[in-house]
Amino acid sequence: MVSAARPKQFEEFRASALYCPRCRQAMPVRSRLLLVLPDGELHEYLCQACMTSLGTRTIRESRQDRIVIP
Repeated sequence: MVSAARPKQFEEFRASALYCPRCRQAMPVRSRLLLVLPDGELHEYLCQACMTSLGTRTIRESRQDRIVIP
């Protein structure tokens, strides 16, 4: 029997190295917060050597009952 639930170890997948076209090899990356969205956050992956943008990641908010008071 196959469980429909995802293993917890894969819920928060983060890249530690990505291919950088400027450096022409896989490089360590750092994550930078770009936007705070109503349903989560948008992060950008940057090459640690040359700071080239290598991609983005959206982290979804798990709670649905969020109240925002301006």
